[in-house]
Amino acid sequence: MVLMGLGWSFGGPLGGIIGYAIGSFFSNFKIREIRSGVTDTFGNTEEKRDFNVTLLVLTAAVMKADGNVRKSELDYVKRFFLQNFGQERAESYIKMLREILQKDYNLREVSQQVGHYMEYSSRLQLLHYMFGIANADGIISQEELNVINLISDYMGINNSDFASVKAMFIRETDSAYKILGVDSNASDEEVKKAYREMAKKNHPDLVSNLGDEVRQAAEKKFQEINAAYETIKKQRGM
Repeated sequence: MVLMGLGWSFGGPLGGIIGYAIGSFFSNFKIREIRSGVTDTFGNTEEKRDFNVTLLVLTAAVMKADGNVRKSELDYVKRFFLQNFGQERAESYIKMLREILQKDYNLREVSQQVGHYMEYSSRLQLLHYMFGIANADGIISQEELNVINLISDYMGINNSDFASVKAMFIRETDSAYKILGVDSNASDEEVKKAYREMAKKNHPDLVSNLGDEVRQAAEKKFQEINAAYETIKKQRGM
């Protein structure tokens, strides 16, 4: 396995997928060059590498949700990566993603492994990315939504947090309340408490160890939470 000795913290099913993809991606390189290539592509710490390669594996699952990966979808995802990770890294991610898309794997086992090893704040950011990727073409299909829901459940994300992230992408009349994780009939104090709790668990500082790109994406999510709270305050005259 190519990943042996590279310091990858994930073994198990996820490690097997990444080993396969990196083995194909760097097939003509020496071990020293593979080490350098992995670091340049995915980050210089295990936490960054684990997060970024996990994102690619879960992205593949979302893309294959309807049973057919189209070039247009790859183009949309590439644009998403460009916006979030820059030109050079986006191109590498798309190449790696093409390799991962060719491999079958057990989504439940992979997602549960992520839930076991990755911090909750990082899992929330993965969930946010998955919705962004599904929405890259402007439409989140029911098949994509079902797969994201499964991944979220397997990763151990609670229903309220799933509904919160979902409401940031699929707008409804009570989206502001769903983003904060409360019902529209909640009291003002309950709304304030929900906002504090949601802001605390989604604060960008919690994922700053994953790199500037991830932190910036987390800031956008944090802004959505603040905007939802401001909307409710304005509606209620709080």
